[in-house]
Order: sequence, then structure tokens, then C-alpha cells
Amino acid sequence: MKEKGSTNAKELSEKGVKIWDANGSRDFLDKQGFTSREEGDLGPVYGFQWRHFGAEYKDIHTDYTGQGVDQLQRVIETIKNNPDDRRIIMCSWNPKDLPLMALPPCHALCQFYVINDELSCQLYQRSGDMGLGVPFNIASYALLTYMIAHVTGLKPGDFIHTLGDAHVYLNHVEPLKTQLQRKPRPFPKLKILRQVENINDFKAEDFKIEGYDPHPTIKMEMAV
Repeated sequence: MKEKGSTNAKELSEKGVKIWDANGSRDFLDKQGFTSREEGDLGPVYGFQWRHFGAEYKDIHTDYTGQGVDQLQRVIETIKNNPDDRRIIMCSWNPKDLPLMALPPCHALCQFYVINDELSCQLYQRSGDMGLGVPFNIASYALLTYMIAHVTGLKPGDFIHTLGDAHVYLNHVEPLKTQLQRKPRPFPKLKILRQVENINDFKAEDFKIEGYDPHPTIKMEMAV
């Protein structure tokens, strides 16, 4: 979703990923003052900033092709052409657009490094919900690193995660105590099933998770 520049929460929801449903709901948008905005329209959040930084946001249906700065494509081109660059950075924090966002970016800035043909990513996250949000953030930026490594001909390296305000909500304390009592299982492996040259051409079916053996679900309510 973010990689393609989408800001429509319904695109994820239709694939069974509900993490943005609450922030894109009619009730939440109305409470934020976005009464004329279509349900599911999150405003100029991550995807828009990654692919069209600086462009004027209108709605989820507008074609923004060629507008703003395509940070993601710049990252990819720099990795290919100048992998030792110390400015391979992608930033979601745009002060001008913050008032238009359903939720200001929690994971605000990532930087990429190439060492010995491996691509690593360091993420700075200003605010981290340790129960629900952070696990998704780790998985999504690890996936992003795999995708960029794939299209640039590199191997995925390390993911480094820095949190500014790491917090646990009161209604997550007991569920997390349960989680801490569980013995960690081996990490699954991510495989990309076909050769993809362009970051825009990835599809959900291009990815396969092998060896995923999770514990039973622990329910936690999202703080809205």
C-alpha cells in the first residue's frame, strides 16, 4: 500500500489487513474534522509522502503521477548508482501536511546502508505502541528492505529500530504479560517467488512465508 503511494485504508482492509480500519472509519474522520472526506481516506500519510512529497493532496482518487518528490524511487536509484551515499533517506514527517493526516506518522524516517552487497535499514519511530503497532512496523520495514534489496540486486541485511516514545497502554498490560510467558518460536522465512525489476510491480502473491508457526492469538484493543 505505502510502496504504491496509496492512502486508502480500504485497500488493505479488503486484503484482510485491518490495522488502519479504525483511523479511516467514518466516526474517527468526523471527530478529526474531516467530515467531507470519504471513509477510508487517510489523507497525505506514509504512501503519499514516500511517492509524492511536497505535492498538494486532494483525495484518494486523484492521479498524482509526476507530482512531488518520489522519495522511494530516489532511494532505489541512489542504492543502485551510489551505494556508499550517506543520504539514502526516506521521510514521512511533513509539517505542512500534518493537519491533513488522519494520524501523524509514527515511524517517521528511515535510512538505508549498503555494506558488502547487503542492504540494511535503520528506522526512527517517534512513537511506538509496543503491543500492537511495533510488531507491524518491524514486519513492514523488514519487508520493505527485502523488496528494495530485491530490485537493486542486493541481499537483505539488518533492520535497526530506534524508538522515541515506546509505550504500553493500560489495557495491553495483561495481554502482554501473557505474551511474555510464551517461549519464542523460530522466525519464519520470507521468499520472493519471482524476479521483479520495478518496485511498483510487486503483488501480494509474490511473497511466501515459510515456517510460520505462531502461538494462539492474543486480543488487544487499539487505542484511538
